[in-house]
Amino acid sequence: MPLVGTRPTTDFEHGPLLRQPGGEPWVLPRAQILQVMYEIEQGAMTSLLPPALHPTIPPTLVVTVMRAPESPVGPFTVAEAKIGCRSGARPRALSVRAYCDSAAACEALAARWGYPVHPAEVVLAKRYDRSWGAVRIGGRTVLEAHLVDPEAISGSDIQYLATLNTARVERGGEAVPRLIQVDPEYQFHSADRGMPELLAFDAEAFALPGAEPYWPVSASLAVADVAMPELRYLVDPAKPPLAAVERI
Repeated sequence: MPLVGTRPTTDFEHGPLLRQPGGEPWVLPRAQILQVMYEIEQGAMTSLLPPALHPTIPPTLVVTVMRAPESPVGPFTVAEAKIGCRSGARPRALSVRAYCDSAAACEALAARWGYPVHPAEVVLAKRYDRSWGAVRIGGRTVLEAHLVDPEAISGSDIQYLATLNTARVERGGEAVPRLIQVDPEYQFHSADRGMPELLAFDAEAFALPGAEPYWPVSASLAVADVAMPELRYLVDPAKPPLAAVERI
């Protein structure tokens, strides 16, 4: 039998309320996107995911830091630490808590796409020999991820997983947990790959207890126009994988 998640869906009952799904998509021109992937210890492979999702084998942690110099709510930088998974047969990444340096972006990302985003100091920096992203809360670093020794590649060599954001939607007059599928489109201008380094990761800060990174997999940095999408699918976290997907 395929493995499925065992995480209680009560963990998602305080996610943001999806208030404004749909509407005109955003386009974020020339956004910088750092992605670092690590394998994590198998002990938490199922406990990090709800019953609607399958774990990947090996289990993975995907760190993404995106800096958008322009948006309808102004510039912002957002950081996510997500768990690789499958919704049915399709690869996805589960986001339980994220961070952003703009209050206006926090509100819009939560209301329109269900991002479980909280305010924090988030940075993304690029130098000739490395790029890195970091999250600091109250002066404490909860995430620091690096790409070291960059080499130019084609944007077609990069693949980003669609994200499942833990949020809530209105059903029958009450707010119930749902996973919101967000799959932006990317038009690449440049891309690099390099050695991944995860110098700091506080699993509790990202609501991922037991996620212990131990083996580096990949790192990339891209500059791309990012089209934030209209929403099409939700996932009921409590249902079995083949019965969990809902259309909006």
